Amino acid sequence: MKKLLYLAVLCSVGFYQAKAQQQTAKKPLTHDVYDSWKGVEGEKISKNGKYVLFNVNPQEGDGELLIRDMVTNKLTSYPRGTKASFTNDSRYAVFNIKPEYQKVRQLKLKKKKGDDLPKDSLAIVLLENMNVVKMPRVKSFQLPKEGNNWVAYHLEKEVPAKKEAKKAEPATEAKKEETAKPAVAKKAPKKNKKYNGTELVLRNLQTGKEQRFDRVIDYTFSEKGNMLYFVKDELDSLHKAGVFAVSTTDLKVMPIDTGKVTYKGLAADKAGEQLAFVATNDTLEAEIRYFALHHWTKKDNHKKILADTLSAGMPKDWMVSEHGKLNFSEDGKRLFFGTFPRPTRFEKDTTQLEEDKVSLDIWTYKDPLIQPMQLKNKDRDLKQSFLAMYELKGKKMQQLATLEIPDVYLDAYGEGDVALGVSDEKYKMTIGYDTPTRKDAYLIDLKKGTRKQVLNETRGYPRLSPKGNYVYWYEPTDSSWHTMTTKNGKNLNLTKRIGLPFYDESNDVPALPGSYDFAGWVENDSYLLVYDKFDIWKLDPTGKKAPVNLTDNHGRKNKLTFRYEQLDEEEKFIPENATLYLSAFNNTDKSNGYFLDYVSKEAQPEKLVMSPNSYVRLQKAKNENRFTFRRGSFQEYTDLYTATATSFDKPTQLSNANPQMKDYLWGTVELVNWKSTDGIPLEGLLYKPENFDAKKKYPMIVYFYERSSDGLHSHKTPAPSASTVNISYYVSNGYLVFVPDIVYKNGYPGESAMDCIIPGVQKLAMQGFVDEKNMALQGQSWGGYQIAYMITKTNLFKAAMAGAPVSNMTSAYGGIRWGTGLSRQFQYEKTQSRIGGTLWEKPMQFIENSPLFFADRVETPLLIMHNDQDGAVPWYQGIEYFMALRRLQKPVWMLVYNGEDHNLMQRKNRKDLSARMSQFFDYYLKGKPMPVWMKQGVPSILKGKDYGLELVEPEPEVASEVNQ
Repeated sequence: MKKLLYLAVLCSVGFYQAKAQQQTAKKPLTHDVYDSWKGVEGEKISKNGKYVLFNVNPQEGDGELLIRDMVTNKLTSYPRGTKASFTNDSRYAVFNIKPEYQKVRQLKLKKKKGDDLPKDSLAIVLLENMNVVKMPRVKSFQLPKEGNNWVAYHLEKEVPAKKEAKKAEPATEAKKEETAKPAVAKKAPKKNKKYNGTELVLRNLQTGKEQRFDRVIDYTFSEKGNMLYFVKDELDSLHKAGVFAVSTTDLKVMPIDTGKVTYKGLAADKAGEQLAFVATNDTLEAEIRYFALHHWTKKDNHKKILADTLSAGMPKDWMVSEHGKLNFSEDGKRLFFGTFPRPTRFEKDTTQLEEDKVSLDIWTYKDPLIQPMQLKNKDRDLKQSFLAMYELKGKKMQQLATLEIPDVYLDAYGEGDVALGVSDEKYKMTIGYDTPTRKDAYLIDLKKGTRKQVLNETRGYPRLSPKGNYVYWYEPTDSSWHTMTTKNGKNLNLTKRIGLPFYDESNDVPALPGSYDFAGWVENDSYLLVYDKFDIWKLDPTGKKAPVNLTDNHGRKNKLTFRYEQLDEEEKFIPENATLYLSAFNNTDKSNGYFLDYVSKEAQPEKLVMSPNSYVRLQKAKNENRFTFRRGSFQEYTDLYTATATSFDKPTQLSNANPQMKDYLWGTVELVNWKSTDGIPLEGLLYKPENFDAKKKYPMIVYFYERSSDGLHSHKTPAPSASTVNISYYVSNGYLVFVPDIVYKNGYPGESAMDCIIPGVQKLAMQGFVDEKNMALQGQSWGGYQIAYMITKTNLFKAAMAGAPVSNMTSAYGGIRWGTGLSRQFQYEKTQSRIGGTLWEKPMQFIENSPLFFADRVETPLLIMHNDQDGAVPWYQGIEYFMALRRLQKPVWMLVYNGEDHNLMQRKNRKDLSARMSQFFDYYLKGKPMPVWMKQGVPSILKGKDYGLELVEPEPEVASEVNQ
């Protein structure tokens, strides 16, 4: 009996253990879990370091705003909160609350739109107790940049109350008499049909008191919050449009100007004592609308016009632009605005019907820009403005930018005596095949109004130092950093004598290499900080002092790449006594972290943290030693953390966005090394399934795009694919994913891919865990091209998927990148396609690198995605390859998502591609049933989002063939 009882207990324990294991067993990712995966966004830290806020949002659905009190460690959630900001005094958080996702969706299904849909609300949280005040139907809000105590919020239009239907009453004798002799009523003013004004509310955050202003269409705070400015719309002839000011000290409303049809571009000076705007009395229907520049001073409550078509200093036949940005110099003594040439009047032809008018583009060899670029830039060109300046004390206008020199740059304060003009106008004809584009540079004397050319045909990007003492640029033709004093125009090469490369050492395109960029200028233009591959250099712009390796060569010695983390978004320069926070990347093991260094000391950087993780978005509380950053790895979502300067290696985790990760099979990633066919050392990433067993064989997908190994510790969030394999999904479902780096030889891009990828695949296959009979290729765009090329050269792979591949370089070369309007020639001659010459100079290399000419050699089943609105790779490139393979009766399918660009943008299409791509690979690499869309196709009359995704059980002989 005891023995039986013992056995019963044992069986019971075993049952519950098995059940517990079953409940906790991990499962593979599926396509229907993407919406539940969340992301951390919008993190901010209060100036006093006491509070941190951030959003946790799903890929689709309602997110939440979380605010953590760093003293009490209390975490408070606000559902659907977004666009949050702290006030300058760290007492409040202000944010929008979005409507419920499902509620909006259901209303849209009922064809509701516009005012019939729910709108955002505004929330104001008192941080000391997390109490919240909400206001409905708010479309925007503003906080002063530096001031406290105030918020302004702009309401949506009021929803008109539904009128109740009234039954008609029989008219009595008395009523008949009333209707027979109506009272004489005044004619109501005619309402402006285009009226858009709504209520603006100015709220005192401390007292909760509010002041309301009706008919507002635009508003802005002064930087200090001492003034609120707004524009009222015209309601009718009695309620005209106008500009108004409110002092937040006494809440006095001051009319600045009224009666104009349109007011635009409100801009206040730093002190809040001056306002500028442009206005016109011309109606919206006018062919040309003439704007004038207006200026108002609070001191005397005086408004005047500074510039219009008749002003001294205005170029002949030019006018004030409504699209120019208005801004004052830091000291408030200058006002900068935009002008442009008066458009040519074209009389409307009233003798022709619209359907009889010719519509055409005329292309000529003399056009500075080809017609597609002109059409692409048309809206921008119509809104282009040219910088002009008004000296407020001297009451003088000066035109700075011209048609010949359209781009003019000021010093960081707008107070200097010179500006820098940069122009590529003379070289626009060469855009599309000559890169980087040549430019000329000019110094503009803001006192004398003269300009002097100081650079001719530079390949760099000249800029002006913060104080305006120097022009500086990296010159690709000599791979050096240069400065030029704005006083005497002396050109100095600052890096030539260092003897180390400042050009991109990994450059492998047939064009001049670019730089590693720069960190910024030290206070008073005293030093320029630039990067080499590893370290930061402190350069004397006068050339008198020897260059100093600010990071003490620690980067180069240890293969660490240091880069400056700018923690103040408003930073104009780096203070002389600044403590520098540097990101660090280990080029050997790909680990990341942060170091500390100093502008004024020559010492090795001090390590704060270094680990096998990715670190991004470092932020610091302005007034406290408190930091936030995101940390992640392939196995760890990039959550939000906080630390002090002494605790970076032991940070506190603030977010846990995806706790559900523990329920799914994930995997690992490792760095692998091999050599190319030419003996070049290469690196790549190998992702393995969870519980990987080296004694088993796994199907493998090879994905690549240029070089990816530096992203060893990057997290791969499960998400529907825009064009490429979602690595987390495939690894979770039992695939190996190999991501090799590629090094290129000019003129041989396809062969280069073969020489790098195939040896890497072979090395992995030799280790025994790769099922070499079930390997596949996948890539998008440039990767798609290389796949299209590789399958003409090898049958090593069971299947391949190529997104937006170029198949015929000879036809693609003369095409247009419709997304930009650029000729495609430059990318074949100078950049990614790496041919290194024109079609007529190197015709055989164009042909040899074009898969289309070797389509008859393809034996690998191919899935192509090429969308009909692709603005990067012409759609016909996919069609050419598909039609060739179809005629040859090779197994090929092409997915064309209607209205989509190079990469899918619509989530529904991304989900669809993810499902079809996995079905394609599952069929060929795992022997799963073929889906209907692959076996039978989808006739156009049955076209639908999900049609054909169901699986067809294969015939026995087909199944055995696939599983061989």
